[in-house]
Amino acid sequence: MPMDATSQHFLMCRPTYFAVDYAINPWMDPSAPVDTDLAIQQWEQLRQAYRDLGHTVEEIAPVPGLPDMVFAANGGTVIDGKAMAVQFRDPQRADEAPAYRAWFEAAGLELHDPKHVNEGEGDILLAGEYLLAGTGFRTAHASHAQLQEVFGYPVITMQLVDPRFYHLDTALAVLDERTVAYLPEAFSPGSQEVLRRLFPDAVHATMVDAMVLGLNAVSDGQHVVLPTQATGLAAKLRDRGYQTIGVDLSELRKAGGGPKCCTLRLRQGGK
Repeated sequence: MPMDATSQHFLMCRPTYFAVDYAINPWMDPSAPVDTDLAIQQWEQLRQAYRDLGHTVEEIAPVPGLPDMVFAANGGTVIDGKAMAVQFRDPQRADEAPAYRAWFEAAGLELHDPKHVNEGEGDILLAGEYLLAGTGFRTAHASHAQLQEVFGYPVITMQLVDPRFYHLDTALAVLDERTVAYLPEAFSPGSQEVLRRLFPDAVHATMVDAMVLGLNAVSDGQHVVLPTQATGLAAKLRDRGYQTIGVDLSELRKAGGGPKCCTLRLRQGGK
């Protein structure tokens, strides 16, 4: 059964300058039209969904020329009042890192600078007493040791193998401290076995739902906000007792992002 809902504290960035001007993952096609106004409307619906659930949403100011800054999850990892800043793999996103770092500093968080490529909560997800840490496409495996030293949680490396699921948060969603949902085929055989051992009651998603970024979801332990197109996964979650809130982020999906990509959790005093 799901755990009780917990009040969340999020950081988001309005997609004022959203565009698909380059291709750094398989979802991105610079030749396809993008409706920035629609992206903003969809993002505002996501923000409102969080507020309706009683969560706190703070915003970082968007920066011209950084179309992917809307994907706040990649801006850092914040646990127990400590913030690990990021270092992006791709030069197109490099200037997002100092903008998020400055926000963390102004918020009074204990700052730690990365020694290796590290794309924040895109690849680093706290699940109970473990930090699940993705690698294979973006975040460097070498960064996992630093994460463990900074945050003091055991780090479990998750090897991603499908470039469509280039960040861990596109292939796995933390539902509560005991349960996750994931797409098995997005992971190496060894990582699949680790997930089976750690989360024997996990929800297994289908490729159909993963391909609408259904696993790029945000849960407070009871309510799960996920793309409205992920109907099969939503039904499985409801069968497990979770309440699902569907949001349409189809415009932002053109850059490979969904609800979780747009949402950085600020754990400023414990989990």
